[in-house]
Amino acid sequence: MMRIKQLVVLALFSLSSALCFAGSAPAEDVKLEPEAIAKFSKEVERYAAKYRANVFIIGRVGRPQADLPEGVQFTHTALAVYSNITLDDGTNAKGYAIYNLYQKLGDLGHSSLVTDYPVDFFWGVDSLKAGIIIPNKQLQAGLLKLINSGDNHLLHNPNYSVLANPFNSQFQNCTEYTLDMLNASIFATSDTKQLKRLARAHFKAQPIKVNRFKLFMGGLLFDDVTLADHQGKPKTATFTTIARYLEQQQLLEHSAILLPNDVSQALL
Repeated sequence: MMRIKQLVVLALFSLSSALCFAGSAPAEDVKLEPEAIAKFSKEVERYAAKYRANVFIIGRVGRPQADLPEGVQFTHTALAVYSNITLDDGTNAKGYAIYNLYQKLGDLGHSSLVTDYPVDFFWGVDSLKAGIIIPNKQLQAGLLKLINSGDNHLLHNPNYSVLANPFNSQFQNCTEYTLDMLNASIFATSDTKQLKRLARAHFKAQPIKVNRFKLFMGGLLFDDVTLADHQGKPKTATFTTIARYLEQQQLLEHSAILLPNDVSQALL
């Protein structure tokens, strides 16, 4: 019995650092100086505006980089849309609203769609680092049409898994939801079965090296950890695989990693 308890503790520790790379819970506790977060958020908005992006894909890092599996650079992915925003004082301003799939607090095995803003988006990050993927103008227009029509809600699967398989509809995480929105815009369909067929035909997912015992123990203890939707080695959608996908489809206008003080690096 003691050996089993030790294994459970080991599994919990490993899951908390290695498995939760795609965790999409909304931020609660701030880890960095609020002033620095606000400044960086404005830098991200200015960077996107410099490229006249009406819609872009944004990524953040919610855990230490050293804890993330190989091939994973960002822990949460969403769409940022240039919008009219009503401020607290009732006045209107232009800025980016961010369309997220977030895990439900207290019910991590399920998700909801939440719109927030850059400061909210970066509030609980581990480091000030943003991923930016700007699709070409035609795809931006398609994404904007999808959101304005409300059809993005048709693509939401509330059953959440950290390691969701992007090639079936059993579970979904934030990055798979982003991929579904992209493909719905590219191929002009909101039919989920068709979107999964298109993903299998065109999209290359990221293989994830995770000990199966840790996943088994996690499945017993956490609602958001499962391999039930996978056959063989697990693969999932990531921020970088989405950028590569758009590049291969000749739909990528620009991609970058943005750091504080307007420092940018290549993503691909």
